[in-house]
Amino acid sequence: MNEQQQENQVRQDAARVKKDLNTLLGNRVSQLSEGFEKLTDDAKDSMVGAVETVKKDVGFRLNQYNAKAQEVVDKVPGGFSDKATKYPWVALSLAVGVGFLLGSLLKPNRQFLR
Repeated sequence: MNEQQQENQVRQDAARVKKDLNTLLGNRVSQLSEGFEKLTDDAKDSMVGAVETVKKDVGFRLNQYNAKAQEVVDKVPGGFSDKATKYPWVALSLAVGVGFLLGSLLKPNRQFLR
């Protein structure tokens, strides 16, 4: 083999190696892309499942709270719940007043500096 043939062989080998490396890198990038997509899909699925679970739990707890609140309202004598429904601002004002009264009665005594 002469020098020209050796140079052609080296060029062909280099071109073949370059092509193989490009194919290998392309396959790896494709595999990484597929792995990333699978990972994001799995994360989305788990987040959707968690949101659905939280939504169910919150709904269940709110239903329990509403049932307990309704029991308390039903036990109040004198049709207070009907009157509170008719006059919500009056009921709210009374509740705030009772809250302030209880707060002032139950707070610890403060001694002022003389």
